[in-house]
Amino acid sequence: MAKFLNTSATNYFLEEMIKEAKDRLILISPYLKLNDRMKELLSDKNRLKIDVRIVYGKSELHPDEISWLRELTYVRTSFCKNLHAKCYMNEELCIITSLNLYEFSQVNNNEMGILLSRADDASLYKEAYEEAQRIIRISEEVRISLERVASESEGVQSHGGEPDEASGKLSSSKLAVKLGYKTNEFLDKAVAAGHLEFRDGKHLLTVKGEKAGGEYIAKSRFGPYFRWPAGFVPI
Repeated sequence: MAKFLNTSATNYFLEEMIKEAKDRLILISPYLKLNDRMKELLSDKNRLKIDVRIVYGKSELHPDEISWLRELTYVRTSFCKNLHAKCYMNEELCIITSLNLYEFSQVNNNEMGILLSRADDASLYKEAYEEAQRIIRISEEVRISLERVASESEGVQSHGGEPDEASGKLSSSKLAVKLGYKTNEFLDKAVAAGHLEFRDGKHLLTVKGEKAGGEYIAKSRFGPYFRWPAGFVPI
């Protein structure tokens, strides 16, 4: 039967749920910001080779945290636009709560939550799991990098941008989809081919990139982005 959780209970059961994960762990929270306790728990899951999926809407990671997260082979991250849900689950338990991931182990706010058990609440657990999978499917899986954090706060939004139909050009993310890449894979290939340069945590358009038709669009409703000829291939 579903169990009501107050602030302290939410923190307790969330930690226990993470520690008890044997097969999978899904963490959905608008803000990606990890305290020391959460990093300790995730590191342990990584050592045990547990599949961990983190879906977030905004990253507030510092460079040292980014480097740490990139070393976790079994932890995958996805960006989901307009994310507001907070849902945490393993193969047996699910917590739906007001608690953001970055507030875990803190008692600054008054929180509420509901704990579901797959054994006792099979139907509800199944619905929550299916919705979590839907959110994962519509999210863009990203490799956390300095470029990603910089893009969200001050630089190029590689996951955004609008295709300019009049110019016949596409944003990096749109062209990446067309070529069968993730956005970061496309950007990595553009760097390797010399069309982009990665410096000081940002991607910059090179002379070769400009000659290939690449453009840096400084302003749009999605923020700055690169656009390329529809037939462009980063080789």
